Amino acid sequence: MTFSIVSFPICARITLIWFLTCLISVSSNPGVFNVKYRYPRLQGSLSALKEHDDRRQLTILAGIDLPLGGTGRPDIPGLYYAKIGIGTPAKSYYVQVDTGSDIMWVNCIQCKQCPRRSTLGIELTLYNIDESDSGKLVSCDDDFCYQISGGPLSGCKANMSCPYLEIYGDGSSTAGYFVKDVVQYDSVAGDLKTQTANGSVIFGCGARQSGDLDSSNEEALDGILGFGKANSSMISQLASSGRVKKIFAHCLDGRNGGGIFAIGRVVQPKVNMTPLVPNQPHYNVNMTAVQVGQEFLNIPADLFQPGDRKGAIIDSGTTLAYLPEIIYEPLVKKITSQEPALKVHIVDKDYKCFQYSGRVDEGFPNVTFHFENSVFLRVYPHDYLFPYEGMWCIGWQNSAMQSRDRRNMTLLGDLVLSNKLVLYDLENQLIGWTEYNCSSSIKVKDEGTGTVHLVGSHFISSALPLDTCLFLLSVLLLMTMFLL
Repeated sequence: MTFSIVSFPICARITLIWFLTCLISVSSNPGVFNVKYRYPRLQGSLSALKEHDDRRQLTILAGIDLPLGGTGRPDIPGLYYAKIGIGTPAKSYYVQVDTGSDIMWVNCIQCKQCPRRSTLGIELTLYNIDESDSGKLVSCDDDFCYQISGGPLSGCKANMSCPYLEIYGDGSSTAGYFVKDVVQYDSVAGDLKTQTANGSVIFGCGARQSGDLDSSNEEALDGILGFGKANSSMISQLASSGRVKKIFAHCLDGRNGGGIFAIGRVVQPKVNMTPLVPNQPHYNVNMTAVQVGQEFLNIPADLFQPGDRKGAIIDSGTTLAYLPEIIYEPLVKKITSQEPALKVHIVDKDYKCFQYSGRVDEGFPNVTFHFENSVFLRVYPHDYLFPYEGMWCIGWQNSAMQSRDRRNMTLLGDLVLSNKLVLYDLENQLIGWTEYNCSSSIKVKDEGTGTVHLVGSHFISSALPLDTCLFLLSVLLLMTMFLL
């Protein structure tokens, strides 16, 4: 995604789930994607939110065996899905966006266990390569197949289709074969202007699904779009072809339900950057300290070191914030001690909640995470406290309560990242953020022409029933082609 608007798969991997409306670009112009919230607002018990994070966290452990944590707004789950066009003529598909997954896949016509309907109010579509004039099978002797398999695949002959199998942390799986077809997106043609564009992408054609991906899932989607670091991801495919800069950014509007998703070089606002931890498949960062109000927590230095199930991961797809017990306990104690008269109740087994009639930003302290290069992430009380049934509940969660493997994991997701522009610079292995009004606009550079375009947040109307009340988010994925 050059300054093109791109989306990613999200199947319980470090994810942010958005519905994007257009992907990958072959033009030199930035692109735009329309994004929707998967869930409109807090519904039912709080346990459903945590179950979503559990699946994501398990995936992180299964893939890289690192410590886990999560951050997000529990009252507005940070799950998004995107609408994309695939094929010639193009058909619409709704896919989850996942920054922790590395391939895109959609359900295919051969699939017997794939969902046929969804309670999200969307029409599901099975991909049929025979109905697309631009669709092609990817064979076992294709370079893509060789690279994604790490060498020759046993039993995979030149005249056979290249197979894939993805197993997620919650036990769900998808299996099928790779195809190459045209994917559509909205290209940025000028300040707040777009035009339709498209590009060829290799993705999985799902023929067999299990677990949450099969027909038993009522909130089904057509597939997953991965925006991870691997060469098989959407952004990597575009970058390897010389069409895009391997840089993207998102800004999630926690106040209004809108946002921006840009792929390419953001020139305004300016963002302070911190290094990504080398040789990690996810967005791991070096955290150095945790501050509550004006006080720094007394934490052993080795807890912040990556590896051995420790460290910190930036995950815009996690709804809750998971902290090691050695951070969680004193942090929550300092927060609640600001109001000694509080009576804390445990709700749904995991949430500490209390009644409070004052303004939370005046009664409770900010929480600040410090990182390498003097970069910090400040979280306000209105971010980490959320209203639920007449009470205020604390969004921070104890990693030790998840599993022994995850007890020292820190994962910072939407709870921490909302209302901030987060920039991922994979070309220089940096990540950074700045507080920002995500309902406004940003400036991105077209690497081909050198011009700077204004890209704004889009709020699209929901096609879902009114009683579903989906908060729709237009995410701008900016794709800028640079000259060879």
